[in-house]
Parts: sequence; structure tokens; C-alpha cells
Amino acid sequence: MEIKILGPGCAKCKTLDKLTREVVEKNGINATISKVEDIMEIMKYGVMSTPALVVDEKVVIKGRVPSSDELKQLLTK
Repeated sequence: MEIKILGPGCAKCKTLDKLTREVVEKNGINATISKVEDIMEIMKYGVMSTPALVVDEKVVIKGRVPSSDELKQLLTK
């Protein structure tokens, strides 16, 4: 699974990055996590509000930080 955190580096973006890494590690999810901070790259995903979470090239969350339970459900289904 490939996970991308889209965001320019704001507090919410950093929170989503940290939370995603924690959920992946805690649940033994086999995933590669990368951070995309380039605004032109973010716009390619059609995202206008950050942070956003992209799983296997599909935007699953945008404009908010999910709870760890919601994130776990998204990443383990």
C-alpha cells in the first residue's frame, strides 16, 4: 500500500503525518508513507483544502484530520 500525505507543512498536515505513521506502525500495516508538500503536485489530485490522505493514488480524506479509529478502518479494509 502506498500512502501520501498532501499538505504544505501546516500544523494539521504534520498531525495527519504523525497519526498515519502511528496507525501504520501500531497495526503492522505494510505501507510506504510519503509527504507531498509541492502545491503543484497537490493540485494534481484535485485537492483544494489540506491536509489530504491519498491511499494507492485515491484521495480518501481531504481538509481534515481523521480520528485514529477512522484512519485504522480506512487503512485495514
